[in-house]
Amino acid sequence: MTAKPAAAAARATVYGYPRQGPDRELKKAVEGYWKGRVSADALRETAAGLRRSNWRQLAEAGIHEVPSGDFSFYDHVLDTSVMVGAVPERHRAAVRADALDGYFAMARGNQDIAPLEMTKWFDTNYHYLVPELAPETVFCADSAKQVAEFREALALGHTPRPVLVGPVTYLLLAKPAPGVDAEFEPLTLLDRLLPVYAEVLADLRAAGAAWVQLDEPALVQDRTPAELDAVARAYRELGGLTDRPRLLVASYFDRLGDALPVLAKSPVEGLALDFTESAAGNVEDLAAAGGLPGKRLVAGVVNGRNIWINDYEKSLATLGTLLGLADQVDVAASCSLLHVPLDTEPESDIDPEILRWLAFARQKTKEVVTLAAGLTAGTDAIAQQIAANRADLASRADSPVTYDPVVQARADAVTDAEGRRSQPYPERAASQRAHLALPLLPTTTIGSFPQTGELRAARADLRAGRIDTIRYDQRIEAEIAEVISFQEKAGLDVLVHGEPERNDMVQYFAEQLTGYLATRHGWVQSYGTRYVRPPVLAGDISRPDPMTVRWTSYAQSLTGRPVKGMLTGPVTMLAWSFVRDDQPLGDTARQVALALRDEVNDLEAAGASVIQVDEPALRETLPLRTADHAAYLAWATESFRLTTSGVRPDTQIHTHMCYAEFGDIVEAIDDLDADVISLEAARSHMQVAHELAEHGYPREAGPGVYDIHSPRIPSTREAVALLRKGLEAIPAERLWVNPDCGLKTRGWPETRTSLENLVAAAREVRADLAAEKA
Repeated sequence: MTAKPAAAAARATVYGYPRQGPDRELKKAVEGYWKGRVSADALRETAAGLRRSNWRQLAEAGIHEVPSGDFSFYDHVLDTSVMVGAVPERHRAAVRADALDGYFAMARGNQDIAPLEMTKWFDTNYHYLVPELAPETVFCADSAKQVAEFREALALGHTPRPVLVGPVTYLLLAKPAPGVDAEFEPLTLLDRLLPVYAEVLADLRAAGAAWVQLDEPALVQDRTPAELDAVARAYRELGGLTDRPRLLVASYFDRLGDALPVLAKSPVEGLALDFTESAAGNVEDLAAAGGLPGKRLVAGVVNGRNIWINDYEKSLATLGTLLGLADQVDVAASCSLLHVPLDTEPESDIDPEILRWLAFARQKTKEVVTLAAGLTAGTDAIAQQIAANRADLASRADSPVTYDPVVQARADAVTDAEGRRSQPYPERAASQRAHLALPLLPTTTIGSFPQTGELRAARADLRAGRIDTIRYDQRIEAEIAEVISFQEKAGLDVLVHGEPERNDMVQYFAEQLTGYLATRHGWVQSYGTRYVRPPVLAGDISRPDPMTVRWTSYAQSLTGRPVKGMLTGPVTMLAWSFVRDDQPLGDTARQVALALRDEVNDLEAAGASVIQVDEPALRETLPLRTADHAAYLAWATESFRLTTSGVRPDTQIHTHMCYAEFGDIVEAIDDLDADVISLEAARSHMQVAHELAEHGYPREAGPGVYDIHSPRIPSTREAVALLRKGLEAIPAERLWVNPDCGLKTRGWPETRTSLENLVAAAREVRADLAAEKA
């Protein structure tokens, strides 16, 4: 049967594209600039070349309207802060002295200036820099970047659509500046911010922009009536401007819900909505709102967050339903393609049969174009593509890679008792204190130590066959010995082996588990110049052999102090992978948990008395709608307990979380039943310590006193101040001293000094506490 053609030709578009380049050229240029090896002009030329390449690729694929303004040297929310003049007072002198250096000072800080706080972008693994606002904040427009990049694309013959973070989302993402009353709500600044957006829109219109996209993903979260009133007011005012382009308001990651009718009734010309599985309900909600008569609808039917191929027939059915709900229906990915790798073509190590199932950014743009063609001309026009797509979907569904009956049977047989420790926490804590004999305010690190160029070169040499396994292992042993020696000299109490053998905290394990696929070029931006290669979780998971026991045991043989066994937890293994979409996430988490449980038990049997199972993604994977939280947290916490509950009472289980808002999951943190938790706290000024205290958290905790995402070396005095702030909330008997996160991205000189200062701070506070007690 031939689908009915669209009343008007459907246009193909995307909201954003990967920034880094095929060989991470942006990362290399930016880091070269930081080190003084690349000039500002050379950095800007690299960036311009990447933008040209991106636009050319999109146009050649058949994208009719390309995004502009989505490119960033570091973060698009930081770019928005610059656009509206929201530069914190402490950074203004640096920005006045040099705009580019000041920009990076806001992002990373320097020895004299602390950076902006960083946290997760909704429920993705991308991090943004949190705007700092105050009641006296004065906004001013600076549209130079947005106008310049629009003109670049226009001059190259493209049809660009500038993309901006919308004003409501920008304010909802912001926080009170340091020293400002925590009850201050940045959204109260909306009336002050809207004229600045109006000025930017007028500048873009003057440059020739026909459409501007305003991204409002915060509206897919639960919003109060007052917040929805603010949305109505914002778009009534912006829509009522006379000197502006047409406005396309975009949301993604979930259904728009109560905000949909508010936006549908506003005087904007179009909405862009997510119509993938994660946003189920948008079709019905749009119909219930009366559709979008006289408006444009951009339908995000290609998943912009995962890497599985689109189901053409299913997407065309959705698009066909939408035709009667708007005057113009166009086709897009569900969100920016920033969240997926660039191209599957270079992945020569993946079985061609499996590669058929995968779509990265370039493949997704082709899917968008194909669906737009089918919507415009009918399914007969793309019959060949539909047939090939149907065969690829069947290949995946029928593959033995996908299903392992042994794994399924083991997961089905799990009992409630397997997910609980044999003794309650107070009894375990007494056993662990007697066994470990640690001092008050014990010091430790989170796990990784600097990944030097020599280590990366050794891994590359091993892959290329330039060295054999024996020589590689010797290099790893030498690095572990150096890390252990430094920690002993620095005076740390619980040591780590430094993880020199690990390329990434998820990929390392994925490469040793069945059911996972590893990419070679599948880089995705996590923050700034930090890129990761999320593995592909393609089938049922099991652990053929121990993964960490050898190196942990070797490290322990070098010291009499306890060495932590280090694992990545099941939720993070899912969240930082491209996860399978053909079974519930909870089922997949249980499989991963069982594989990790075997590893935890083997570590204990090999002599590890402290084992850390990191779950930094527990908060970021929290569903955006409150109604979905309980179901998620039930399987997420169960999977952690299943991983860790097979050990003896005197084995101390740690977990770690970082760069997220923890206040709304404190009960879940408690339900993990870990003995010790370490959390990010340096940039947020120990906020999480007080959140734990308000909840009555009964276990030990290490809120970080060293911000490892900045090149700043914290002084002993700074660490002491943070520790004292932590002690206001957590008793000394339950307070640990540690960095915010792993040290993989830091250099050895700053790591040495920072950890020495951390240990000195702990000793100073210990002495003060002893004196007070005496």
